[in-house]
Amino acid sequence: MEFVDNRKLQLQQQQLQQQPQPQEQHFHVLAVDDSVIDRKLLERLLRGSSCKVTCVDSGDKALKYLGLVDDLHDTTSSTSLESSSPPPPQPLQQEGIKVNLIMTDYCMPGMSGYDLLKRVKGSSWKDVPVVIMSSENVPSRISMCLEGGAEEFLLKPLQLSDLDKLQSYFLKSLENSCEKESANSCIDSENENVIINISNHNSNSISKRKAISPDSHQERSRPKMKELAVV
Repeated sequence: MEFVDNRKLQLQQQQLQQQPQPQEQHFHVLAVDDSVIDRKLLERLLRGSSCKVTCVDSGDKALKYLGLVDDLHDTTSSTSLESSSPPPPQPLQQEGIKVNLIMTDYCMPGMSGYDLLKRVKGSSWKDVPVVIMSSENVPSRISMCLEGGAEEFLLKPLQLSDLDKLQSYFLKSLENSCEKESANSCIDSENENVIINISNHNSNSISKRKAISPDSHQERSRPKMKELAVV
């Protein structure tokens, strides 16, 4: 009896291992900062909160990653920044990854964080929350960013308690993505119904054409030929 019970337990464990495990969903954060130290600190904090992080060192590269520009013009001339900059990530169209949050520094060479905010809010990524970061506490700058569509304005250096403020924005982004997926599924189902109706209509028309055979036309035309011969 003990041998049978142990064998049953082994079979159950094998079945559980063979069953597909549900994939853990991670929040994807796009971090934009020209400072290597601040970028590494932000990446460490986000990864500690089980977030997937993609780091870029300029607003131009962020737009390139989001697929909002075709060509990347790098305005960074410092060799130290170029050597320490992360490798350019692939555009989202190739990876099929969604971004749940964009965190960008305010003061960056070339495109500032406020300029990046305006570009994002004027594009198809307008529903993605954007958080601005800065080491300078300037009230006018903070008000301008918040009025421009930023969800939060965080002061550097960031701390773990700052991430607690971002939980609601993660949920908001997930709700927007779920709504888009449901809308796309409805559109796909409607398109499938239209295709089915068209195919049914074509099959019915073909069957009607087959019902009218050329023999019937010949039989109808033969009496007319005979009447002409008699006359």
